[in-house]
Amino acid sequence: MTSAEENKAKERILKLRAEIARLRERYHVADDPGVSDDVYDSLTRELRALVAKYPEFNDPNAPENRVGGRPLEKFEKVTHKVRMLSLNDVFNEEELSDWEKRIKKLLGSLAPKLEYFCEVKFDGLAVSLIYENGNFVKGATRGDGSIGEDITENLKMVNTIPLSLRSNLKNSTRFDLVIPKHLEVRGEVVMAKTTLIKLNQRNKREGKPLFANTRNATAGGLRQLDPHLVKERHLDFFAYDIADSSDELNPKFHSAEHDILRGLGFPMTEHEVISKNLDGVIAFIKKFEKARERFPYGTDGVVISVNDLKMQEVLGVVGKAPRYMSAFKYPAERATTILKNIIVNVGRTGVLTPLGIFEPTLVAGSTVSKATLHNLDQIERLGIKIGDTIVIEKAGDVIPKVVEALPKLRTGKEKKFKMPAHCPVCGGRVEKRYMEASPIKNSLGPRVARTVYLKKSGLNQTLENSSSASLSVAYYCTNKKCPAKNERFMEHFVSVFDIYELGPKVLRRFKDEGLITDVADIFTLDKGDIASLERFGEKSAENIVNEINLKKKVPLQKFLWALGILHVGEETARDLANHFHTLDKIINATPEELNELENVGPKVAESLYAFFEDKNNLAFIKKLEKNGVQVLKGEKIKGGKFNGLTFVLTGTLSQMSRETAKEKIINAGGKVSGSVSTKTSYVIAGEDPGSKLKDAQKLGVKIITEDEFLKMTGK
Repeated sequence: MTSAEENKAKERILKLRAEIARLRERYHVADDPGVSDDVYDSLTRELRALVAKYPEFNDPNAPENRVGGRPLEKFEKVTHKVRMLSLNDVFNEEELSDWEKRIKKLLGSLAPKLEYFCEVKFDGLAVSLIYENGNFVKGATRGDGSIGEDITENLKMVNTIPLSLRSNLKNSTRFDLVIPKHLEVRGEVVMAKTTLIKLNQRNKREGKPLFANTRNATAGGLRQLDPHLVKERHLDFFAYDIADSSDELNPKFHSAEHDILRGLGFPMTEHEVISKNLDGVIAFIKKFEKARERFPYGTDGVVISVNDLKMQEVLGVVGKAPRYMSAFKYPAERATTILKNIIVNVGRTGVLTPLGIFEPTLVAGSTVSKATLHNLDQIERLGIKIGDTIVIEKAGDVIPKVVEALPKLRTGKEKKFKMPAHCPVCGGRVEKRYMEASPIKNSLGPRVARTVYLKKSGLNQTLENSSSASLSVAYYCTNKKCPAKNERFMEHFVSVFDIYELGPKVLRRFKDEGLITDVADIFTLDKGDIASLERFGEKSAENIVNEINLKKKVPLQKFLWALGILHVGEETARDLANHFHTLDKIINATPEELNELENVGPKVAESLYAFFEDKNNLAFIKKLEKNGVQVLKGEKIKGGKFNGLTFVLTGTLSQMSRETAKEKIINAGGKVSGSVSTKTSYVIAGEDPGSKLKDAQKLGVKIITEDEFLKMTGK
């Protein structure tokens, strides 16, 4: 190959790269494609063919190499050199004015020089980009502000993120602009509204779930472990801040940072302004509000910053939010729907919470069908009746709430809601409580707090020494043993059902939000109920609901164990299932029939019989069945190769879970024990075994490995 051919190829490669970079900028930054997609693709194919033929001219940061690495097993953690902060929100002009008063007071003599910089608040995913010597080397998510996740390969799939920086004076007023040795840029990865429409159209054709909004689609895209899947989302990026840089740049104002970012090739929105006062800020907020609907990307407000960077240093940070920045949030979206019913849930403290059930309604990008009505006072204040047309909004763009009823749309069939006189879970008495602001000492002694409870005839109020006592807004169940208050039972139940997505904190949150009263209610949850809660997204909501639905079919032995019957553990539940085969037979069994089982003595039989005689327990089982739980028949296990053998498991198994090992033993006729004794046949020892291994050695019990156990099973 002659040097002339190589030089010609090099020249063509450089020209193609320059032209493709120019077209990419016109398309993604200026939103003005100069050629059709077919022409762009043709140029790219030619460039890649030339580079394949002349690999010596390959450049890892060139546009044709905008490809991701291999799919990752997990995301690595990244510690941010400069913390990624969150912003405090303001929702009206009064709150904005209060923010200004606070910062002026802190600035003191600097306050007269105060000016603001306003920019669009994108509704996407905040990321950090690090460049060394002009080349993109690392990208990370916000995470908790201090530690994020390394998503570098995924961010390389976002076409509007420059892989290499270049100084373009046409886009900047800085005539001294140079490529810094080190630069950390903060910005937002977003998806265009039109892209979401196309993505959902494709998902619908392919039978895949639809995305509720651009933010969810963006976040879901960047969470893909395979970068090539990210490319299919066609995401975009807008820079908004320089977090850290070497000394070459030295901007003095936040507006200058935007100027530099433009000059270095980062996409920036034209919707920004410098203002000398709040009047100018408010004018910009109102102006952009009119343009917001036509804006190509999702937004939820305007970010207002103190423009002078030295003033920003003076104001500093409180907690996770800077004093020098504030986010003005536009009014939350509202929608109307029909209130079909009001049910009452009972929380872990016994408080009764009315929950509105309405037609599934799309609001602020999410479909919701339930919202807490908090208490009876709130219902009466809003004048809400069952059957009303109501207005719901996403408070803070997160949690749905009912804000008003539209009485002019009533038909006359609406019904007034009444708080039940008895707990809907246990039938216990319902009462309001008198709350004392502070104890008063007088000749009568300390004031005695009294309660008020409901009777069928109405509210009967009795109060002694209550001159300054206030009646609680909420109603409470008085039964201390009400199942709704039993958190440990709920945790036990979901653990036995293997619903791994529902940990104690999640269950507690669902109860506190009024979504569930007892564990049976989890089987009625849908994605919209969960996704609207703070810290829960579409994906986590989907995972929880899918996990719950998968576990609706449950073996009889697990169902019995999950019920938490006194003296009925895993082994006893299995014996009962193997003997009776169906739940109905166990429910209708006499104490004598129960006592016939080998491992069921009088106490266990008495406990089982008493449990199924309790109408509340039977109602709970019927509720589970109504909500979709199917109890599978128990099958009698025939004698197998492990018949008469008892096994103990210790340590971590590498080829199967402990649960799987237990099933193999039991299905082969063996038994599993939690402790080592002289009756133990084998101890299966995995990695990092515990004290059971030493017990086996002391007692002379045979110890086998996981591989030896599998050979015994014939696998």
